[in-house]
Amino acid sequence: MHELLVFVTAIIAGGINSVAGGGSLVTFPTLIWLGVPSVIANATNTVAIWPGTLGSVWAYRRELRGIDRRIYWLIIPSIAGSIVGAMLLERTPTGFFDRFVPILILFATLLFMLQEPIQKRFNLTVPPESRSRWFAWVMFYQFFVGVYGGYFGAAIGILMLAALSLMGHTEIHQMNAIKNFLATFINACAAIYFVVAGLVSWPDAIVMAGGALVGGVGGTLFALRIGPKGVRRIVVVIGLSMAVSLMLRL
Repeated sequence: MHELLVFVTAIIAGGINSVAGGGSLVTFPTLIWLGVPSVIANATNTVAIWPGTLGSVWAYRRELRGIDRRIYWLIIPSIAGSIVGAMLLERTPTGFFDRFVPILILFATLLFMLQEPIQKRFNLTVPPESRSRWFAWVMFYQFFVGVYGGYFGAAIGILMLAALSLMGHTEIHQMNAIKNFLATFINACAAIYFVVAGLVSWPDAIVMAGGALVGGVGGTLFALRIGPKGVRRIVVVIGLSMAVSLMLRL
């Protein structure tokens, strides 16, 4: 039953990620409810979702052609921040992280709810003469996005979309492609660190990875039927419910 629940929620998360993003708000709390220690659950979730992120980059490969070459510089703070975040997670006592998890889930859910308003607020074309100044801030900002991604990870895409808009990007498909591209490095570095540190529950990670791949293909059909708004509502309800229920358990 444990493996079945992990597999089914991973399928659902794969479908959600393919349309709206935010699948970790389903899989991570599920692992905790199944009795996996919170730090191990977070590390396992990061390792399991990485193949899906890589698949998203492949799907968006056309949109990545001809992107601003400065984007590649953002790989450096992404990797550095991810390693710092993963190290912080390893050193976080499980008891503290248990109390911190509901806040992180609530924060990620609120970010997910505010994704469209954030995009509308910052979706502007920055004058060319201002982009160099903004890029220096984006490099600094991306480091902290990497730290958050290595430590927890949910909703990092929303954080990056706002920064990309301030760099002058306005085409949402290309922005999603860049976001997934950078997220791949963040998740990969954190995943490698977690594997080396022995923080991964491999039986759960393997089952989740398989479910996420199935969900990314088959789950997309269901997700597309109910539409992006329907998927977003499901994620928000699940995220808020999980945050409240975990708070009540404290």
